[in-house]
Parts: sequence; C-alpha cells; structure tokens
Amino acid sequence: MQPLQISADTAVKLAEKLNVPLEQLMHMPKHILLQKIAELAKEDDKGGNE
Repeated sequence: MQPLQISADTAVKLAEKLNVPLEQLMHMPKHILLQKIAELAKEDDKGGNE
C-alpha cells in the first residue's frame, strides 16, 4: 500500500484534526481517511448551525 498522496501541510493539519499520529495518518487506507473526514465535516456542520 502506498502512502497517501497529500502535501505535508495537509497531512499535519489532518493529523491534528483527527488526533492521530502523522505516521499513522500517512499509512491509513484511503476509504478510512475519507470516512473520518466526512465525520469531521458533519461535526463542523452541527457546530456551525447552533
């Protein structure tokens, strides 16, 4: 499995948002990462509407 094709800045920001180590994020399967990003987006939408 290849590491994710994202920039270093993006990887650092995602690791902070998801509360996972950077190395774990870079080796995370794409479908799991996309699921976690979708969950973050839902939480942001809920928080913004209040």
